Amino acid sequence: MVANKPGPGKPVSEINVTPLVDVMLVLLIIFMVSAPMMKEGMKVDLPEAEARALQTQDQDLTITINQDRTLDINGSAIDLVRLDVILEQIREQRGVESVYLQADKSIPYGYVVEVMSLIRSTGLTKIGLVTQPPTKK
Repeated sequence: MVANKPGPGKPVSEINVTPLVDVMLVLLIIFMVSAPMMKEGMKVDLPEAEARALQTQDQDLTITINQDRTLDINGSAIDLVRLDVILEQIREQRGVESVYLQADKSIPYGYVVEVMSLIRSTGLTKIGLVTQPPTKK
């Protein structure tokens, strides 16, 4: 008589992994379907408190959002509705790949995101946020 065979009334000591595999496959399918949908949004590299200054070049673009929500590109005033057309022209003519965005601290976050989205729609995906170093108290 074999000692490992369960008889009537004896508990089975083997682990049944079939339900575990079924659950894992269902979860895998759910994550595979939902992962592409989670890519919406904007990638923002937030500045750290102790950030060092970046090396800038002459052809870098700096877009400024003033306190009254007017826009400047390197000191030249422009309208928000023309921003995408102007940036596309600059990108094609100069070969610019990155933009620096600075905004007054009183500007609502939603407006800054709207301008960033407009910048990204022109193909300029490298957006640097300009900040001031913290003041020591």
